[in-house]
Amino acid sequence: MYQMPHGAPAGVPPKARLVAPWLPWALIAIGVLVDLLVPSVVTLSSLFAAAPLIAAPFLTAPVTLSVGGVATAAHALLAFTRSTEVAQEAALRTVNVAVLSLVALGINFLARRSTAKLATVRTVAEAAQRAVLPPPPRDVGELRIAARYEAAQAEARIGGDLYALQRTPFGVRMLVGDVRGNGMQAVELLAVVIGAFREAAEQEPTLSGVARRLERALLRQAELRPGAEVAENFVTAVLAELPTGRWDVLRLVNCGHPPPLLQRADGTVRVLEPSQHTLPLGMGVLLEEEQDRAVDEEEFPRGGILLMYTDGVSEARNERDVFFDPEAWLNDRRFDDPETLLGRLVGDVTAYAGGQVADDMALMAVLRRPAFPS
Repeated sequence: MYQMPHGAPAGVPPKARLVAPWLPWALIAIGVLVDLLVPSVVTLSSLFAAAPLIAAPFLTAPVTLSVGGVATAAHALLAFTRSTEVAQEAALRTVNVAVLSLVALGINFLARRSTAKLATVRTVAEAAQRAVLPPPPRDVGELRIAARYEAAQAEARIGGDLYALQRTPFGVRMLVGDVRGNGMQAVELLAVVIGAFREAAEQEPTLSGVARRLERALLRQAELRPGAEVAENFVTAVLAELPTGRWDVLRLVNCGHPPPLLQRADGTVRVLEPSQHTLPLGMGVLLEEEQDRAVDEEEFPRGGILLMYTDGVSEARNERDVFFDPEAWLNDRRFDDPETLLGRLVGDVTAYAGGQVADDMALMAVLRRPAFPS
């Protein structure tokens, strides 16, 4: 596949990457060909003027300059040798092509400067993402783990979806969640939830206790924002735990979040629906008294895969407005590596949504190895 020249502005759509390098030269060639084959009063100056303007946003400055120079020279040659215009008119149209070529250089400069600024912003955002959402360890005991965050917008690197994993005295504890809203407020709540989870996971002996600590952290955060409604400060989340020394036991607390999936070694998939549906984290103030959330226990067999995700996956829609079905997708496939699973899933969800998902996605996949040396 053709690669954009070094230093070209980034963010060019794939189809434009294929067409952009050739289109400016094609316009010049068409202009020359038409002028040579079709007798006309004037040359097709619009084609020559368009060539550098099309090159400017997509190609490098030297290429844009070359296109402008060739377009100006070709137009001048044809205008003065073949056109029936007076010399003043031919010169005026040639100058017009030259001026537009200079304008194209200016556009190219601005596009490249904007790209450099965007690259800087992306670098900072990537650093922030790694600080707030560091990748989990790949191997923990009998587990192989992968996590992934995919922003809905290509320019963004972090939003309100989150994941976390912590090795604690009580076992391996995991969190996948989705903060209501977006922007800086969502990132602020994300940081609160991640920080509270890491502290609570180390100190609370039960998974319901961890959920209770997260609830309290969000309520304290809400008190710092006077005038904000309670409903503006909530997080849907799934907490998971593999207790110390028991890789075959999976405990879950679901706080208003899409239920995880559990795939067995034979490929069959089961939706891990909660035994008790509860409010998202941060909405406990709506209850008359604080309540412990139900902890569900499941068998986690060898070769099994636990898949947790946010609603950016399950609410992706195709052109017929039909939601993506993660259960049906996973039921037809078998993966020996969770990283491969997440990569394929993100790619298929994006393709299902027509190349651009409407919401961020946070995912975590945990594989219990089929055999583990003693």
